[in-house]
Amino acid sequence: MAFVTQTIDINGCKLSFMRAGKGVPLIYLHGTDGLAEWPAILDTLAERFDVIVPDHPGFGASDVPQWIDDVADLAYIYLDAVAKLGLTGVHVVGQSLGGWIALEMAVRSTQHLRSLTLISSAGIHVKGVPKADIFMIDPEEQARLAYADPELGEEAAQRVGADKYQQLAVINRIASARYGWQPRFFNPRLERWLHRINVPTHVIWGDGDRIIPPAYAEAFQRLIPGATLTMIPDAGHLPHIERAPAVAAAMQGFLRN
Repeated sequence: MAFVTQTIDINGCKLSFMRAGKGVPLIYLHGTDGLAEWPAILDTLAERFDVIVPDHPGFGASDVPQWIDDVADLAYIYLDAVAKLGLTGVHVVGQSLGGWIALEMAVRSTQHLRSLTLISSAGIHVKGVPKADIFMIDPEEQARLAYADPELGEEAAQRVGADKYQQLAVINRIASARYGWQPRFFNPRLERWLHRINVPTHVIWGDGDRIIPPAYAEAFQRLIPGATLTMIPDAGHLPHIERAPAVAAAMQGFLRN
């Protein structure tokens, strides 16, 4: 199913997004690598849902106005986008940085949200369990760390190292630093408000995640009322790419319910 690119204006920010499918709306919020590697799982979801895939401000074709400072601003942009598009009962799926944005949305308002799916989400800090510092390693090494399978990691590193991806990698890293530089990919105030999330929440994690360790999955399950957890075997930080069939099955089971 072909995705069509559209744009909307949110308070002077041109937000670019791709859209395909019909049915209940589902918004996918990408991670720090943007959409350079298109997750095939989105094509599967578009068979049953109205799938909307935005570029975060600063990534891809979306603007990044000076007034956007942090992930809280992104949360308000997406809440405004939901309202402007006239969406209700929205499933929000967020991976890594996108999961953090989804959490910041949900603690502010779940009025138009139906559920959250958090895949390897950033946003909190677990004491004594460090995350990988993606700003201190080169993009090729980050790509290797993102996969549990060394062969897949090496293939990803070679793709990232290709000339045609160099400029995109720089743009993505600048945008990621804008939102996650200090403190590194978490909001120290977020944890205290996670109890406000009152929609069904599904936490999905790779059991071999070397960027945000699985201890964070357990913390999210504990902190979000009623949250369920699916651990994906033999998967790293990108389980929806590395183990797409298993993640698709887990997601569809949750979303059907």
